[in-house]
Amino acid sequence: MSTELMARANEDRIRFVSLQFTDILGTIKGVTIPVRQLKAALTDGVWFDGSSVQGFARIHESDMVLRLDPATYRVLPWSDPNRRRARIICDVYTPDGQLAYSSPRSVLRRMLEQARTLGYTYKVGPELEYFLFNQRDGTDIAPVPHDVGGYFDFSPHDEALQVRSELIVAAEALGIDVEMSHHEVATGQHEVDFRYADALTSADNTVTLKYTIRAIASEHNLYASFMPKPIFGVNGSGMHVHQSLAGADGRNLFYAADDPYHLSPLAYHFIAGQIAHAKALAAISAPTVNSYKRLTPGYEAPVYICWAHRNRSALIRVPATGVGKAAATRLELRCPDPSSNPYLVFAATLAAGLDGIKRQLTPPEPVNEDIYRFDAAALAARGIGTLPGTLAEALEALQADQVLLDALGEPVTEAFLRAKWAEWNEYRIQVTNWELKRYLHTA
Repeated sequence: MSTELMARANEDRIRFVSLQFTDILGTIKGVTIPVRQLKAALTDGVWFDGSSVQGFARIHESDMVLRLDPATYRVLPWSDPNRRRARIICDVYTPDGQLAYSSPRSVLRRMLEQARTLGYTYKVGPELEYFLFNQRDGTDIAPVPHDVGGYFDFSPHDEALQVRSELIVAAEALGIDVEMSHHEVATGQHEVDFRYADALTSADNTVTLKYTIRAIASEHNLYASFMPKPIFGVNGSGMHVHQSLAGADGRNLFYAADDPYHLSPLAYHFIAGQIAHAKALAAISAPTVNSYKRLTPGYEAPVYICWAHRNRSALIRVPATGVGKAAATRLELRCPDPSSNPYLVFAATLAAGLDGIKRQLTPPEPVNEDIYRFDAAALAARGIGTLPGTLAEALEALQADQVLLDALGEPVTEAFLRAKWAEWNEYRIQVTNWELKRYLHTA
């Protein structure tokens, strides 16, 4: 494999290789090596100080090794032709040759292996939403949308169309099969969807797409933001996760021809598991203070813990499929947002669904009405709970959920909770402009 990859890098005239991984928060980390060091890196790995990466290792056990995943070799299409750069995604190992429990990619690998021992392949397809803003000079960070478009709006001279077109070209050069890209509901908001795949590939593609979008936007003097709710009063950005389980033969195990919703008993158990763990899942899939300003009624974001057929106000939706499209049967989880770490999100959602299967849980009846119109009495009568209203509530739910804690592993949960409680406490003591306007002259 190393000889083949070296030949490919030589053919692509690569000068530098970026070895990439993410920390627990999903931030891309990495090291750049000259291409002449690639053969040694493929053979021996690359050592680094894990204690300097958030959540990876304590100071007295800091040595860690990057092991390159050759299948993820891609040429970065925006790199200078005279200094052409490739990227390779890495797994993180301990010095004794074990996958590091503190690495998010390792967390997902372990959960996928658990699924495989049960005969399942977990397949996902996230919808990645983001905003494009004009670059601003000075200290004013208030975002300024670059356009005045709305949902599916099209203008042949719209700069956003050019950005989205270039994004598709770049993504395909990186081996990502984009299915659709379009303007979203809010001004300056966009979405890109890529082909359904196994969860590890989809997580790699999500991370890759995020920095690709940022790179292409920068070339147009714009900046891309994956902040869940950057503008008050408009829709926030989600990362809806479409998901299914396949058998060893590739057959979609969520499909059943004789069910009203074409869902198998396995799919119903999976729904029930995610509903049972929904509050704790929020901490992983909506992991910032700002995430909970998106998860409010009225902006197409889920608030209520229920499932439905096609209903976009539900936490879990069963999208419509065409006649005879058994392979397309899937569940759409709508609470994740693009600030999350996709490796941890997919590991947690799989763990919750598998728990429903193991315990043979039964979901409540579907809610196919507009849940935003329900009052407190109607919600109580249907037994519909709500997602956490703040990051603090979500973290408390995660701390009490042993299934998800076990899925993530102690190193990740300890570091994640420490970082997120620090974020919440820092936010909690801030004095905001809203408070000054509200109280400074009236209290």
